[in-house]
This record gives sequence, structure tokens and C-alpha cells, in this order.
Amino acid sequence: MAAKPGSKSAFVLFDVIYEDGSRRSNRKVPADILGGLDGDEPARKVIQEQDNEIAKASGKPPLSIAQLLRVGGKKK
Repeated sequence: MAAKPGSKSAFVLFDVIYEDGSRRSNRKVPADILGGLDGDEPARKVIQEQDNEIAKASGKPPLSIAQLLRVGGKKK
């Protein structure tokens, strides 16, 4: 995904499917941490950190991530 003109960093969007079957769409992850030997796996850590912050603010426990799907990517 290309960066918008004038922005300093590009983001990749992911849909997150949790173990309880719920889904959250278009979660942003910095593109510069993805790729290499780990592929999209670093996105899991970033999204989990985001979920922890959301859980802390809401007072609800974070959900466990079952699957990450890159928006516009091929499904496995």
C-alpha cells in the first residue's frame, strides 16, 4: 500500500479474526516492519499491542488473535 503524498510512513491494513470468531477490519501496521524472513508475522505483535491499549482503556480483557489477513491479500 502506497503512502499518501506528504505522509512520512506507509501503512498496511489487516483484518483481524479473533478466537471468539469476531472480526476487526482495517487495522493499521507500519509497512517498514513487514517483509523479510518473517513476512507479515511482525504485524501480530503490533496489533496485539494495540489491542492491549484498547483493553486497558475499556477495562475489558484483550482477545486472542486467531488469524491476520492482509487487506487485499490472498486468503490461505
